[in-house]
Amino acid sequence: MLRLENINKTFNAGTVDECRLFEDFNLNISKGEFVSVIGSNGSGKTTMLNMVCGSLAPDSGKIYFADKDITKLSEYKRSKYMGRVFQEPKIGTCPNLSIIENMSLADNKNKYFGLRAGVNKKRVDYYRSLVEECGLGLENRMNVPVGSLSGGQRQALALVIANMTDIDFLVLDEHTAALDPKSSEMVMHLTDKFIKKNNITTLMVTHNLRFAVEYGTRLIMMHEGKCIVDIKDDEKKKCSVDELLKKFNEISIETGN
Repeated sequence: MLRLENINKTFNAGTVDECRLFEDFNLNISKGEFVSVIGSNGSGKTTMLNMVCGSLAPDSGKIYFADKDITKLSEYKRSKYMGRVFQEPKIGTCPNLSIIENMSLADNKNKYFGLRAGVNKKRVDYYRSLVEECGLGLENRMNVPVGSLSGGQRQALALVIANMTDIDFLVLDEHTAALDPKSSEMVMHLTDKFIKKNNITTLMVTHNLRFAVEYGTRLIMMHEGKCIVDIKDDEKKKCSVDELLKKFNEISIETGN
């Protein structure tokens, strides 16, 4: 499904702050996998995610999606088959528009708008059925501005919006990090529900070790631009938060932190 081959990325090249983060980095994600990526700050998690989405280009190497070279493909073109939910709930939705207007915009993704009504009234019941799955009562607040919703509600809506069109790949960019514990649990439960329902290949970057252990089919730990842990299936099921914390502590001692 997704392949990163011999990826190289250096920041601030030629300066005293030069940092070579990725050197011949390789990663292969198979169709249907739900991959959780963890690692300390500066390990390369977000940089890798941004290169996958197209918001950052590698210095060299290739990125393939469904065997198609997308290395030079723009971010907006990749969005035709990739959905992304950001850490900040405000990014994934338009605050001044209502829930129904936000969903209508998403529903028209990759389509020609033209001079017609922004909301197709024939689709309203469909939109309501989608948000009803969240169990937050949003189906009764369809005309409420999204900016008036809580962070958890907005992130739940962002998840619905990201899955409205026929995407093949979902990217979750620490999408529970800005939420309170209760909202984080709710959004993560919804995330797992949507992924299993749509059987969508997913890449999730998270700092929550418990979520990384409990959810998904594969777990990767990154450090200094390398995958130092890569486990899946039965091996992942046996993994514990304590084991991951032990690995983090070993890294901290090695790097003098």
